[in-house]
Amino acid sequence: MKCQEIIERIEKRYPREYACDWDNPGLLAGDREQEVDTVYIALDATDEVIEAAVSSGAQLLLTHHPMIFSGIKSVTADDYTGRRLIRLIRAGLSYYAMHTNYDVLGMAELAAGMLDLTDTQVLEEVRDGEGIGRTGRLSAPMTLEACAQLVKERFSLPNVKIFGDLNKMVTTAAISPGSGKSMARPALEAGVDVLISGDIDHHTGIDMADCGMAVIDAGHYGIEHIYIEDMRKFLERELPALKICTAPIRQPFQVI
Repeated sequence: MKCQEIIERIEKRYPREYACDWDNPGLLAGDREQEVDTVYIALDATDEVIEAAVSSGAQLLLTHHPMIFSGIKSVTADDYTGRRLIRLIRAGLSYYAMHTNYDVLGMAELAAGMLDLTDTQVLEEVRDGEGIGRTGRLSAPMTLEACAQLVKERFSLPNVKIFGDLNKMVTTAAISPGSGKSMARPALEAGVDVLISGDIDHHTGIDMADCGMAVIDAGHYGIEHIYIEDMRKFLERELPALKICTAPIRQPFQVI
């Protein structure tokens, strides 16, 4: 199967026009005419991921985060992006990323479903009523601590960071996988009790807590790793002839 055939199937479900203006999804390296029988799926195109993809015999690497966000003037071994691109091309490995178009059309609703949120609505619209994040009602009122434990359990996390009173009762939540600082004000304006996201900085966390909205920081990777399994299922369903390999779920940092 040609690389372009796989891309067309992906973009039929997750059109690139639903990506945010600043984003850079699509085929970032490689040949659309390349024959592909094995796909490797990961969240990021790290050195480790690229080597694993090469070792798996894959001809296509599929990630959530684009390795290239803006124009580059040279591709050399002088920097990590250049080294990675050189390794991909030398190995005959095409590279495709699907980022905020997947966030808008897949990730947000999937994450909300994993927390059993009901009456979900888009947190911030991007296009045609679709957008980043979801708000909804929790399955039952619970303390902020219990909500944090639920997040840890459903997303298989070792820890989360919490801003707010652990004994506070929460009934509504907003979830925005990835980096959620920009979603804090929309969540506050939506009137939810707690925002669940990642990459929440100190000032945003304490300011939101003072405004009456708790924050659970589950990490950028912590929620978004669900992309890997979701895309595996998608490709196995849509293109069963392909062999699908996936990166192991492993936090990119350690807390000691």
